[in-house]
Amino acid sequence: MTAPTPPGLSATAEKALREAMERLFTGRPIRTDGKLTKQNLWREAGVSRATMNRATAVLVDWDTHVNHSPASKHDQAQTAEIARLRRQLRDNRHERQRLQDEVDAAATVIAALLAENTALREQIAKHSAVVLPLDRAHATRE
Repeated sequence: MTAPTPPGLSATAEKALREAMERLFTGRPIRTDGKLTKQNLWREAGVSRATMNRATAVLVDWDTHVNHSPASKHDQAQTAEIARLRRQLRDNRHERQRLQDEVDAAATVIAALLAENTALREQIAKHSAVVLPLDRAHATRE
């Protein structure tokens, strides 16, 4: 036996909501895209949102079915996966920034070493010593 229709809700509206709920759960929507949303429920039933909100027994059945459906479990798993991937992305961005900071520091050190190396080469070029070969005869006599 079904529960009595709540005040302010016609039996016709409740029947339309239950039929719409059944169509949505079985994947045979007529007026909507078939997603299991309350917006689709009242649209599929052809009633107003306010009428659906007065159908508390229908909404309890809806929530129970949707929360225990494979689609809901899939959505929950997807939500958890998205959260995990967002954390991983955030961590990867921080790691990339840390590595970029290291590259920038290394580039600064390399530029300083290059400048120092250039200055030392110039200094050597200015003070170049001429190396003269020793005379072998002279070197052996002494």
